Amino acid sequence: MRKRIIILTLLFCFVWGGGVCAQEMGLQEAIETARSQSVQAKQARHTFISAYWAYRSYKASLLPSLSVYGNLMNFNRSKTLLQSYEDGSLHYVGTNNLQNSLGIQLSQNITLTGGRISLYSDLARVDQFGANKNLTWYSQPITISYSQPIFSYNSFKWSKQIEPKSYEASKRKYLESMENVTVSAVSAYYAFLHTRLNYDISKENYANTRQMLAVARERMALGSVSREECLHLELRMLNDSISVNENLVRLRESQMVLNSLLGLDETTEIIPVLEDNLPSIILDYDFVMDKVMANASFNLENEISELNAQSEVDQAKANRGITMSLNARFGLSQTGKKFGEAYTNPLDQEVVGITFSIPVFDWGMGKGKVQKAKAAEEVVKAQVRQKEIDHRSTIFTAVGEFNNQRQQCSVSKRAMEIAQERYSIVMEKFRNGTATVTELNTARQENDSSRQQFITDIRNFWTSYYTLRKYTLYDFIKDENLEVDEKEMIEN
Repeated sequence: MRKRIIILTLLFCFVWGGGVCAQEMGLQEAIETARSQSVQAKQARHTFISAYWAYRSYKASLLPSLSVYGNLMNFNRSKTLLQSYEDGSLHYVGTNNLQNSLGIQLSQNITLTGGRISLYSDLARVDQFGANKNLTWYSQPITISYSQPIFSYNSFKWSKQIEPKSYEASKRKYLESMENVTVSAVSAYYAFLHTRLNYDISKENYANTRQMLAVARERMALGSVSREECLHLELRMLNDSISVNENLVRLRESQMVLNSLLGLDETTEIIPVLEDNLPSIILDYDFVMDKVMANASFNLENEISELNAQSEVDQAKANRGITMSLNARFGLSQTGKKFGEAYTNPLDQEVVGITFSIPVFDWGMGKGKVQKAKAAEEVVKAQVRQKEIDHRSTIFTAVGEFNNQRQQCSVSKRAMEIAQERYSIVMEKFRNGTATVTELNTARQENDSSRQQFITDIRNFWTSYYTLRKYTLYDFIKDENLEVDEKEMIEN
């Protein structure tokens, strides 16, 4: 008992001592704090920001790119192996030169065809040292080149279909992650409220049991209460004192969990407020399912999975057959001993050619890859259909539970009021000698459980509500879709 008193005293000082900042906080304030300060919210925010810049990079790849390239101070003094054109003999020739080049290039990917067109201009200078000292300039004032794969896999076409959907899915996943934070805040808040209620109940029960024990001792002296009943009450009082200590420890643990989620330090003491004014909302399954299909990431992720599977099939087919590529280059070029001569009367240059590869016999490897990709596509389609069935079942259950929960809260609230009134009546009857210890204990247990059940039902109501908000990304109270403010998130 002495150790218990010391522990209780230390906890009391820790909770209520100097430096502790107490603040009253309702559920909505706790939710907003969690959504702005919790680690989970910050992780969700930065995950979205990463997806945002990835999508920006993709969009940038669709625009023309301008680059400067070159080769500066490339000095080469070595022996180079050459073959004589006259007799085919090999011999080493000394090389001693300095090469510099500089160019600028404008390129554009062609999404429709998968080709790439470039416009560039460059200039090169070669300084030859040694016995045959020489200087040469080579210029390409303007050149247009185009590379076009034929019968090949067009990654640009598939990226154009998949990337916008992936970015939209990332926005919806962010909103769903924030709703998960909200659900976690509801859970932690009501868990703390529940432990605080248990602590308050244990203190009330201890005080009431002491009073009833005093009454029982007086009645025992009069012969209306047995010694066994007095001992039962005394044992109950001792157990209540232990319960006070244990519930205080649990209360502090629950406080730490809530503070951690809300991003608050251990010196902040939250005083929860039980709010029982619930919104009058009855949800229709078809309306909820429409919002799920229109707003949630679920449908988009299924579409992306199917598109990726189709892309794999297309790539396998392209790699199995003939591969061809058309390469063309048209422009002007000139050389000269002086810089000005390299740009005087430039000459035309045209280079056009087709490269190709035709598999003659590959032992069925190409066909096997195509069939494998098709089989994987069918698996994805089957998985998508199964996910849709399961998801519809989940939504149906969630809607039914939510619609029942508000009525459950009304019933449990009335039950709590009845149990509290009955407990007061029984205590008064016990003081008057018209109720037994058993009746008193029964009334107390019913009062305790009804108060706990009411908080549990309120918690289940808000958990169900915010879970449906996560599924639908729709605020049923404000009657509006949840949205992402991209500009504010990126700037912050």
